[in-house]
Amino acid sequence: MPKATLVNMSGNKVGDIELNDSVFGIEPNHHAMHMAVVNYLANQRQGTQSTLTRSEVSGGGKKPWRQKGTGRARQGSTRAPQWTHGGIALGPKPRSYRFTINKKVRSLAIKSAFSAKVADNEFIAVDAINFDEIKTKSAVKFLNDIGAAGKTLIITKDKNENVYKSARNIKGVEIVTVDTISTYAILKAGKLVLSKDAIEKLEEVYA
Repeated sequence: MPKATLVNMSGNKVGDIELNDSVFGIEPNHHAMHMAVVNYLANQRQGTQSTLTRSEVSGGGKKPWRQKGTGRARQGSTRAPQWTHGGIALGPKPRSYRFTINKKVRSLAIKSAFSAKVADNEFIAVDAINFDEIKTKSAVKFLNDIGAAGKTLIITKDKNENVYKSARNIKGVEIVTVDTISTYAILKAGKLVLSKDAIEKLEEVYA
């Protein structure tokens, strides 16, 4: 069973915490993580790109020249795709890129991502994460004290306004709750910072 050092907000060790094998100690499944990341990125796409077909481009109502006798190729409209300022053939149209993956695959991907971070020593457990007031300077000091400056993902059990608003303006820092965690966010982060109650909730949900 993997263990993690439990620190307080000043970065001082206050004990050790045992992590559940089935969530933080499995063999990472790279295929599941890849599928989860592709799914996440596809679902973020707006899909609003669009081009005009020959029927949507203005003009082109008059036949350019008569059908026969000119020696040139027959043409019916100056808005056909082969003409300058003509419509686009087979261009992109608004569409949804969304697709779903199996719940078990999504769960396996998240557990694999957590296990990879624990194995790489990029996992920091904090006994409690809270600020008395909304202050970015406090969040910066907290991250520096625990050695998590840079690209960091802070995971709390529930949304804490003081923590969220104090850290949201720090470059590279993202704050999520257990309910909104994604494989993409875990893998993108350099360090994971989790509160003790968030770890317990994750084990309850994914074990």
